[in-house]
Amino acid sequence: MRVLLLYDYPASPSGLATQGSLLFQGLKEIGVEAYAVNSEASQEKEWYYKWFKPDVVVGVGYWGHTPDLILHPQKHGVQPVPWLVADGYIANYQDVLNKLPLILVTSNWVKEMYVRDGIDGTNIEVLPVGCDTDSFIPLQKDDVKTVAIRESLDVKPDELMILTIGGDAASKGGQEVMRGLAMIKEKVPAWKYVCKVWPQPRTETQNRADLELALELGIAGRVIFSTGITSRNYIPHLIAACDIYAAPSRLEGFGMSQVEANACEKPVIGIKAMGLLDTMVDGETAFLANVAQKIVVDHATIGTEAGYEENHRIDFDIPRVVDYRANSEDIAVYLTELMSHPLLRIQLGKAGRKRVVEHFDYRVVARQFVDIISKKLGIN
Repeated sequence: MRVLLLYDYPASPSGLATQGSLLFQGLKEIGVEAYAVNSEASQEKEWYYKWFKPDVVVGVGYWGHTPDLILHPQKHGVQPVPWLVADGYIANYQDVLNKLPLILVTSNWVKEMYVRDGIDGTNIEVLPVGCDTDSFIPLQKDDVKTVAIRESLDVKPDELMILTIGGDAASKGGQEVMRGLAMIKEKVPAWKYVCKVWPQPRTETQNRADLELALELGIAGRVIFSTGITSRNYIPHLIAACDIYAAPSRLEGFGMSQVEANACEKPVIGIKAMGLLDTMVDGETAFLANVAQKIVVDHATIGTEAGYEENHRIDFDIPRVVDYRANSEDIAVYLTELMSHPLLRIQLGKAGRKRVVEHFDYRVVARQFVDIISKKLGIN
C-alpha cells in the first residue's frame, strides 16, 4: 500500500498538523510506504503523483479544504480519501463528497454532523486521532522539567494546578470552568487555574473578556493566562505539571488534548457531548458535565473558503446547533471530588492512560487505517 498524506507539512503545533503527522509516523513504523506533503503545495503534490503513484491520497482537514484535499488529486487521476473534522456546518461540496468511496472522520459525532448536512453516511468511517504515548507519559511531581514549568507559572508546590490548553480558553470551556471554580473557591485545597493559549488577535480579545469574568467571579488572583508560542516538545511536560485537566469544550470533534492528558495519567473534566463521548469514559477516565445550553443558529454567512462569493447567506430549514455550554454546577461538583481526593485523581488517570494506549496510540490508529483501506477499497 502506497499512501501520500496531505496536511500542514512540515508539521506546525496545530491539531490538524499533529493529526496528519502522527498517522504518517504510525504508517512508517508499521511498514507502510508513505510520504507527506503540504496540502497547498500543488506542484510538489503533482511530483509525488507522477513518480510515487500513491494508491490513496489522504488529506487532513475539513470540508472547506475540498479543492486541495479531493479535487486536486482527482484531477490527476489519484484516489483521494479525506480525513475530516467538523466545522459547524457543511455548506458546500456535498456532491463531491457523496461521490467518494470513502470518507474518514475523527468521531461518531463528526459523522453525525456530515450526515445531518447532506452527506451519505454509507461510506463514512470513523478513524480516531492518534496519540504519541511515548511522549505523553506520566511523570513524577518532582521531575525537574515539571517543577520548572510550575515555577515559571507561579504555581506553588502546595497548590493544585487545573489546566486548560487551547487556541483560546473559552472555546475549550474555560469560562464554564471558572464559574465552577468560583462556586467552590474556599471549599477545596489551594489551587491555581492555568489557561495555556496561542498568541493571535482573536485570543487577545478573548483573554480580556475571560479576565473580566474572573474579576467578576472574584478569582482573578488564581487564574493565569499563559500566552505564547510553544512546541509539541513542551506540551507533555505542561500537562504533567497539572493535577486536573479541565476542557469541557464548546465544540469538540475528537478531544486531542483531553486524550493527551489521559495519556499523562491526568483525570479529565469534559462535556457529555460531541467527540468526547468517543474518547472519554464518564466516571472511569473522566467526569463529563451535562450540557447546560446549546447555541442554535438559523443561518450562516460564508465566503470564498466555501466556494461561494463573499458574504453568501444560507438560511437553514431546521436551525443548527453550532456550540455547546457545559453545566458549571456539574463542573463544580467534579472539581470538588477530584481536588479533595488525591486517590481518585490517580484512579481516573491510570484508567485513562490504559484506554489511550489500547485505543488511541498512533500505531494502533495506523493499523486501523490500513484495515479500513483494505476493507473499503480493496487496497493492500
